[in-house]
Amino acid sequence: MGALGSKIFGSSVKMVNVEIQNFIKDTVAKEKVVIFSKSYCPYCTMAKEVFTAINHPATIIELDERKDGNEIQNELSQITGFRTVPQVFVNGSCVGGGTDVKKLQNQDSLPPCLLAKKYEVTIHMTMTRLQ
Repeated sequence: MGALGSKIFGSSVKMVNVEIQNFIKDTVAKEKVVIFSKSYCPYCTMAKEVFTAINHPATIIELDERKDGNEIQNELSQITGFRTVPQVFVNGSCVGGGTDVKKLQNQDSLPPCLLAKKYEVTIHMTMTRLQ
């Protein structure tokens, strides 16, 4: 029973990892800017402030406020090679942490798509009555 119990436990852990991987992959693919953060971290605050300063929305995942936050952070370390937060993703790629994003901002090196002005497009339609 011990060996069977280990196999069942191992497969359930693997399943959780797949769910976490899918969550990360889907979130990063769907959103232009994603910040994996901890609410009390000053470097996370630094990263968030960069996107606030350029008036660009970011999806913030506060790991310390989630039950699966530690598992997400562990999986992120497998993806990016580092475990620290924040981990900032822009257009699906990790660009680093708080100081990295701040440095990009200071060097005017943020991706241009983040700095593009948003234009409101209004479409006027005229209805013509056919005879």
